[in-house]
Amino acid sequence: MDIQIGRGKTARRAYGIDEIALVPGQCTLDPSLADTRWQLGGIEREIPIIASAMDSVVDVNMAVLLSKMGALGVLNLEGIQTRYRDPKPILERIASVGKSEFVSLMQELYSAPIELELISERIQQIKNQGGIAAVSATPVGALKYGSIVAQAGADLFFVQATVVSTTHLSPESLLPLNLAQFCQEMPIPVILGNCVTYEVAFNLLKAGAAGVLVGIGPGAACTSRGVLGVGVPQATAVADCAAARDDYYRETGNYVPVIADGGLITGGDICKCIACGADAVMIGSPFARAQEAPGRGFHWGMATPSPLLPRGTRIKVGSTGKLKQILTGPAQLDDGTHNLLGALTTSMGTLGAKNLKEMQQVEVVIAPSLLTEGKVYQKAQQLGMGK
Repeated sequence: MDIQIGRGKTARRAYGIDEIALVPGQCTLDPSLADTRWQLGGIEREIPIIASAMDSVVDVNMAVLLSKMGALGVLNLEGIQTRYRDPKPILERIASVGKSEFVSLMQELYSAPIELELISERIQQIKNQGGIAAVSATPVGALKYGSIVAQAGADLFFVQATVVSTTHLSPESLLPLNLAQFCQEMPIPVILGNCVTYEVAFNLLKAGAAGVLVGIGPGAACTSRGVLGVGVPQATAVADCAAARDDYYRETGNYVPVIADGGLITGGDICKCIACGADAVMIGSPFARAQEAPGRGFHWGMATPSPLLPRGTRIKVGSTGKLKQILTGPAQLDDGTHNLLGALTTSMGTLGAKNLKEMQQVEVVIAPSLLTEGKVYQKAQQLGMGK
């Protein structure tokens, strides 16, 4: 139902992940029976969780580790890993600089040119160690480096920007990326994003996307919503884009996964996104807390180093455990940020969902008090859900 903001302007109510809750049905099942497998571009994964293409989250080692654990990590082809042959001292500088110097340092470090040979080398390093080589670039980067990525033998190519659409106007001096043509000509699956509406998601699907990323600005280190005033809360955005996926499937018989990207911190967040219709999620800050993560306990947004309008910041997330503890346990924290897969399978068992398709069909209620009801002691003592 539309709400009138003022004369001549109405708005639809949208909901964030923290405002909803999942309702148990009439049956339950043992968590060990929950099937969390899914496919992206013909590649099957046991865990529907992708690590974001952020320099604080994924390097070659993280991509390999995530692949071997049954998940997926995406390497940023326009970041530190392809600008510097040895990124370690660069990452140390980012972790050690003060708050006031951070933005200018990032603009300096990310002004170094991308070395084309490093794109091929990073992809080969991942594949030589048995990992799935999933890489990411902006539309402009995809236009420049797409052929190199294909020749290097990457498995998946993510084309990502704050907003990606099939209708883009550019100055005459700039050649825009034709998404449909790019998807058709690339010899590997192309995942497109980000979007938050039914119409744009449907158009990306028609363009040939092998997956669609959903989310504008909800990330822990992203400030796009504040800087640009643009975005849709994740629960509504995912549900709308999942509806586009379902309609596209009914029309074509081609099922293309929808991936909720950003704003997800705990296992409960992941469960609720899938219940809203997502086939998988992409997360950054939870993995940035892994001891193996390249960010050294810090996390920053992809648009942070923009030379003109930074839309991100650096946050301190700390290192709370090994990647395995965060992804598959055993958990050593009580706040839902460890054993994300265990949280998903336990939630599926509680809800009686045998697989992700059934999880997408569970009942959802509006519940703004879900995270605060009865939690006065946890909040006062900063324990569990009160942290």
